[in-house]
Amino acid sequence: MPVLFGRLFYGSWIAVALLSPMVIPWFVHQQGLAHRQACRELGIQFRDAIMSVSTAQKAGYSIENAFIEAERDMRLLYGAASPICKELRRIQAGLGNNIPLEQLLEELGVRSGNRDIADFAAVFAVAKRSGGQMTQTIERTIEVIGQRMEVEKEIDVMVSGKRMEAKVMEIVPFGIMLYVGAANPGFFAPLYGSLFGIVAMTGCMVVYVVACLMAERIVSIEV
Repeated sequence: MPVLFGRLFYGSWIAVALLSPMVIPWFVHQQGLAHRQACRELGIQFRDAIMSVSTAQKAGYSIENAFIEAERDMRLLYGAASPICKELRRIQAGLGNNIPLEQLLEELGVRSGNRDIADFAAVFAVAKRSGGQMTQTIERTIEVIGQRMEVEKEIDVMVSGKRMEAKVMEIVPFGIMLYVGAANPGFFAPLYGSLFGIVAMTGCMVVYVVACLMAERIVSIEV
């Protein structure tokens, strides 16, 4: 990124060096996007896990043993290295150390940052303290999470084309500048060699970055 911005907006390797710190916020931003994607995938896997818990409970397992059985099912479904299997193994280890299941689920909700898991942990804790029907509570939770995920899928389908358009529009300015610079050498020289040009190109760069962030925000719809 600093190379593109420095060479295309300023035509200088010095600018590339000065813009190098931009890598840090860009990396943090990409990490945030990756975390949100991982959080969403964990939510999907968690829904399948509590479906397995519900099935095990109906078969006569206690709620604690139902979570242990769910880990085996998820291992077959997603693999032993999947995020949900790692979390279920952590829950299994916690149960082995006599840590209450509701506390382990609450910690999972906080650690994952997933709203569905945090909500389930809160409802589960209340139901367990009040002696509520666990099976009905879990089934209702599965229904609510499933409805939310269906809405998210519908939104993804609706805006997937717009996301692609946004990605293309992010690349277009660089493509135009590369083409013009290659077809007409020296075309941007007046902008690279004067104070006015530096200020103008800096303004263009800021507008470009803000536009990219706004486009990403518009197509990132959370339910």
